[in-house]
Amino acid sequence: MCLAVPMKIIIRDGDSGTVEAGGVRYPASFRLLPQAAEGDYVLVHAGFAIQKLDVDDAEETLRLLREMDQAEERADNA
Repeated sequence: MCLAVPMKIIIRDGDSGTVEAGGVRYPASFRLLPQAAEGDYVLVHAGFAIQKLDVDDAEETLRLLREMDQAEERADNA
């Protein structure tokens, strides 16, 4: 299964930069999204920003991912 994660662009320097999710930063390529700018939310898959996201949609998706992680953690500890 493949998963693209919503991440916020922290640094943009040409075709590459840094994105962040959950307080963790990762390098990313913006070759597929030349219009993406610092502060934008993008879907990142395999190190590539593949789609720009609306802020509300990105934050809701991140909230749901955190809930899933917490539910899995509770199940593991049960």
